[in-house]
Amino acid sequence: MQDNNMLDAFSAQTRQMFEPMRKINSLMLNNMEKMTQYQLDAVKRYSQMGTERLRSATEIQDAESLRDFSTKQAEIMNELSQQMQEDARVMSEMSLQFKAEMEKMFSEAGKQMSEQAKAATDKAEQPAKATSQSARKN
Repeated sequence: MQDNNMLDAFSAQTRQMFEPMRKINSLMLNNMEKMTQYQLDAVKRYSQMGTERLRSATEIQDAESLRDFSTKQAEIMNELSQQMQEDARVMSEMSLQFKAEMEKMFSEAGKQMSEQAKAATDKAEQPAKATSQSARKN
């Protein structure tokens, strides 16, 4: 019976010890998925823009269509520049959010470990006090 209680206590302590790591790993995986998906979407947007420009270039037949293509090319480059800035901003925000969540988790994990250490210390001191008090009575 005592062995089962010790085994249960050990299992509970082990779960508590690894819970912060599980949460951190989960957060890292979720962040990696979000960042990867955003980057894939960005690459898709950029490749579509490039493909559209190539199609437009194949339709140049005279000086007027070349002029239109050149005008549109300047607009597209401006649009591309703005899109890249927006993508950089979004990625930066995602990174800052991830950093804040990681700091929060590390803070919580540190607090939990501190509480567990204090509880273990208090628990270890109680039998020692009881033993020393019983020794004084004899």
